[in-house]
Amino acid sequence: MSEIKIVDNEVFTLERPENYSGLYLPVANEKGLKSSLTANFGGDAKLNQNAFLLEPVSEINLHNNRGVRNIWINVDGKGAWSAVGASAEEENKKFTDDQDKSKITAGFMWQTVTRESEKYGLEASVTDFSPVESDVEILHFKITNKSSDVQLITPVAAIPVYGRSADNIRDHRHVTAMLHRISTFKNGLVVKPTLSFDERGHKKNNLSYFVCGVSGKGEAPKDFYTLVDSFIGEGGTLIRPYAVVKNITGVSAGSTAEGKEAMGGIRFETRTLLAGESAEYTIIMGITDDSKVPEKMTAIYDSTEKVEKALEDLKSYWHEKVNVSCSTGNKEMDSLMKWVSFQPFLRRIYGCSFLPHHDYGRGGRGWRDLWQDCLSLLIMDPKDVRKMIVDNYGGVRIDGTNATIIGSKPGEFIADRNGIARVWMDHGVWPFITTQLYINQTGDVDVLKEKASYFKDEQCMRGTELDKEWSADYGVKQKSADDKVYEGTIFEHILLENLCAFYEVGEHNHMRLRGADWNDALDMAADRGESVAFTAAYAGNLSQIASLLLKLKNEYGWKEINLLESIKNLISDNIDYDSVDAKKTQLVKYLNECKHKVSGKVAAFDPEEIAADLKKKSEWIMNHIRKTEWISGKDEGWFNSYYDNDGQAVEGYFDSGVRMMLTGQVFTIMSGTALENQVKDICKSADKYLYKKDIGGYRLNTNFHEEKYNMGRMFGFAYGEKENGAVFSHMAVMYANALYQRGFAAEGFKALNTLAQAALNFETSRIYPGIPEYFDAKGRGLYHYLTGAASWFLLTYVTEVYGVKGEYGKFTVSPKLMSEQFDSNGKASISLSFGGKKFFVTISNPKKKTFGEYKVKAASCDGKNIFTVEDGSAKMDKTTLSSLDESKTHTVEVEVE
Repeated sequence: MSEIKIVDNEVFTLERPENYSGLYLPVANEKGLKSSLTANFGGDAKLNQNAFLLEPVSEINLHNNRGVRNIWINVDGKGAWSAVGASAEEENKKFTDDQDKSKITAGFMWQTVTRESEKYGLEASVTDFSPVESDVEILHFKITNKSSDVQLITPVAAIPVYGRSADNIRDHRHVTAMLHRISTFKNGLVVKPTLSFDERGHKKNNLSYFVCGVSGKGEAPKDFYTLVDSFIGEGGTLIRPYAVVKNITGVSAGSTAEGKEAMGGIRFETRTLLAGESAEYTIIMGITDDSKVPEKMTAIYDSTEKVEKALEDLKSYWHEKVNVSCSTGNKEMDSLMKWVSFQPFLRRIYGCSFLPHHDYGRGGRGWRDLWQDCLSLLIMDPKDVRKMIVDNYGGVRIDGTNATIIGSKPGEFIADRNGIARVWMDHGVWPFITTQLYINQTGDVDVLKEKASYFKDEQCMRGTELDKEWSADYGVKQKSADDKVYEGTIFEHILLENLCAFYEVGEHNHMRLRGADWNDALDMAADRGESVAFTAAYAGNLSQIASLLLKLKNEYGWKEINLLESIKNLISDNIDYDSVDAKKTQLVKYLNECKHKVSGKVAAFDPEEIAADLKKKSEWIMNHIRKTEWISGKDEGWFNSYYDNDGQAVEGYFDSGVRMMLTGQVFTIMSGTALENQVKDICKSADKYLYKKDIGGYRLNTNFHEEKYNMGRMFGFAYGEKENGAVFSHMAVMYANALYQRGFAAEGFKALNTLAQAALNFETSRIYPGIPEYFDAKGRGLYHYLTGAASWFLLTYVTEVYGVKGEYGKFTVSPKLMSEQFDSNGKASISLSFGGKKFFVTISNPKKKTFGEYKVKAASCDGKNIFTVEDGSAKMDKTTLSSLDESKTHTVEVEVE
């Protein structure tokens, strides 16, 4: 079996990649076009749900579909060879000694596949990428005569053009082909449907889908194949097309066709290749609303030299963009970290719906994604994060819930007019976690004083009622009694998200599960379900907000904070927190005051008084969970995470076996709810019941042996798949993060490292470098690239493992590296940016001690002692940091012993 080989941190190779199912690479830029690419150049390309250049694909289509970005070489006297391996002939040779030799070499947003045919005496090098400066996809190929004979070749690019909405894959597929209007010009063809048929209705179409080509020397194609049916011929297929096999003459430039499935067929002039001689060609494809773009793009990329420069520019761009690099002496792990650091950029581009496994939704990102993707940006590209954070808070409702339909523009949130939408009870947790990291990384506490509007739609009373007075004329911004848009501070938004959640409890006095929490598949317990796991997470937030408030008052001089007057109902309430009814009544009191409009009146609050109230609430929650949810066994124990829709605890010792879930352990540890001895017992229990090394480590849950219709759809999945007992990377990484935060570095390392090694073990994972959403029951990585696990993995590795983090703008280093993470010289390094400056940080541990055995002894920057060492951490103050030169990379040496 072949293995992934690392060329450098950003580039890998794999022999005969087409022999492995489900492999694909993202190819995109940040201008709009998004593609997926298999080793045979299958996959799709699109702008959005309603504009697909190539036919939409799910994972199953990767081996079902024959319509790929094919390159045919008709060799005089020998037949037709597919330079990408997508032919009936090559399929027939698969898994035999006669199969073509092939190898993929790939990096960020590009891939090159070389293929050699002994029969045809040809070698092809096919490269695909999306340039930084142009919103197109480029397919460049080089054909070399490897034989000793002179050969006559006729190259043909064959790319079926889908040209419409993904909805039409089954809904009016044939009818929408009738809308196609196809025209050819000197270098290619353009498909411009007359109308678009999708959920928006029947509308005039303004988009054109194009495929054009040029030789490496700037020569135009000879002719074109514009229709699928005439290209494949009667009884033919896309892997045995009649036009190629018979070398049929196509139509000339200036031709038109209509009403049929379109073919991006481009035939170049027949040419003679001497032994060892090569010929190069470029195919450019895209979607545009400007009729001049196809010809313009052809002119921009009309030579091999121009294409090569565009590719080098792309590589340089992403090398600069993905600016975190690790060096531990483990080449494979360092490369994995580079690809993990790249993944958050992919989710910003692709959302959660536009790669083959992610065949759900209609594109875009969800509420959690907005905040968790910011975590990685704060490490790699923080310059615009402040504005993103402020914009994102505009999606919070005055009742502490939030918009669930996210627009394509920054700060754009869209009303759901389909009735009462789902409320995910965990959504209020993430904004503060991200904002707190931002404040620590930058020292910018004034962001909390920034004002933002609140989102407003028909939902009110935390999604339990509809505001009958609301209409589209009201708009999607909360108004006050004077009919003006009400704006509150970012701090006010944070408070409302966390305080409203505190009061919305179920019969066991834990926060109601509602539509679901982080685990979307816990979606069938809306009436009596409760999430102990995220109740603990909110407790952690309340405690951290209280600490922040005290710092703001004592160190930043915040004597008072202005808040919406109605919030007094949620602060210093003097009610019995043991009473579920009292909490509900208090919440309704506040919600009734802001059902349609708010008063707009603000009042001054003492930060210290608010802090005391939040601390009281936090401690009550933690003590309540410790008292009611601890499951104790012999030398083991853990917390119950949920209550189901019958009001029953989900975890514990049952006749069917032990029931344990990871989520409740993560957030009780992370929040501080779990005491130190409880953390130890949780680790023992997780190792005993959830850990399986060869599939990535910690499963999301044990096998409940029940289809729990009173809990969620996850229990309908086969055990070991997705949310039902798979190793779900996101939660496994957050488990590691929580353990590191609490000082359990060895246990945290075990969770991170097992996950990483599973991803790197191509024999079972069958994925390119990176972290997938989950590993199935056999250890195969699925739903690659678009996962929040990447942001958390990067965050944990930088801020906990290497210990490079901010402390209210100070630059601090406090490593938690294990002995095996140092190289043979006892060094571990990381390159990153912090505070607008570039650093190369080296941790020196000559005795190769492990965490717990060493402490930071000394630290220097560019050879100067400008760090202070205290409490096991090296710290550089904000003033010193700001004085450093932005144009150079600063060398930081940290000694531990």
